[in-house]
Amino acid sequence: MLTPADDYLVHQTPHTFDRVFTSDRNFYDRYFFNGYRRDGDVYFALAMGAYPNLGVFDAAFSVVRNGKQRTVRASRLLGHDRMDSKAGPITVQVVEPLKKLRIRVAKNPWGVTADLLFEARSLPFEEDHFYRESRNVPVMDYTRMTQHGSWSGKLTVDGVSFNLGDDTWWGSRDHSWGIRNVGGRDPRGAPPDQLPQFFWNWAPLNFDDLCTLYTVSEHADGTRWHQSGVAMTPYPDAVAQACEVDHELTFQPGTRWLQKATITMRPAKGRELEIHFQPLYHFLMKGIGYGDAKWGHGMWVGPNEVDGVEYDLASEAPMQNLHVQTVSLVTAGRRKGLGIFEVIALGPHKKYGFKELMDPAR
Repeated sequence: MLTPADDYLVHQTPHTFDRVFTSDRNFYDRYFFNGYRRDGDVYFALAMGAYPNLGVFDAAFSVVRNGKQRTVRASRLLGHDRMDSKAGPITVQVVEPLKKLRIRVAKNPWGVTADLLFEARSLPFEEDHFYRESRNVPVMDYTRMTQHGSWSGKLTVDGVSFNLGDDTWWGSRDHSWGIRNVGGRDPRGAPPDQLPQFFWNWAPLNFDDLCTLYTVSEHADGTRWHQSGVAMTPYPDAVAQACEVDHELTFQPGTRWLQKATITMRPAKGRELEIHFQPLYHFLMKGIGYGDAKWGHGMWVGPNEVDGVEYDLASEAPMQNLHVQTVSLVTAGRRKGLGIFEVIALGPHKKYGFKELMDPAR
């Protein structure tokens, strides 16, 4: 079906823009944004995704303040117009591609509203392509772009408003698309030939004069099936330099959540950068749809549904929430900054002593 997107010279297939190149049920196209005040006291994140072969479009916006994580989420029938980026009260608008994007969360029963502008601090960085198989079945085949930025605008939680332009609010965003498990359990193919295992790190960080990205994904023996690293000077003199990366992590006893971390970034030219993390708290990724049993990405909830939830972070069981972003103060030599360290540690990982599917750190 013809839609407004078809009037642009951007087609990648012989079909109209509402159809993608593959019939794979797991094709997705998703935004992620996060933001934080310089002291880390308030944190917010958004996820928004389209699932063309499932007919679903969903979004969630979640804020942490005073030990509580409040979420507003929406899901709807996708329809044909792929440029319609609104679900319930949540909207994302591309104001200037790769430079400025706007997030809006309209008034809703869950007490969270926002009208926020993301302005790029760094160049957009295309991470190495993601590809992973289970037996011989592709389960990941996608591209992700990550970018650092600053925020302005207004965020309100339960009547308390924050004017982001009055302080330094940094953050990051990504845009990824391709094949990745969505919409519930994928029934295709033979069962896995070994214990499920997934070790994932992703850490975009902001300093006054530097933006960095570190990410690795490893097998149980520590060999890597994906890695990317980059150090970037902010605009107006934006430069990006690729880095080799490594990690030394300490997990909280009884959990698979980070207690502290050090990552090392080694550019081809210049000095090695050692970055130390001081965790402040953990943001639950289920709050923006990652792994939620009902409101997970691409799950059919209904033709036009809106919902909300609040988590008391002190009451959440770490081993029931393996996927978190650890909001952290960071230091690199004399530099002081802020960012997140996203972790999923499922199954064995030799370096950190995990031997079973869900054994916690000792």
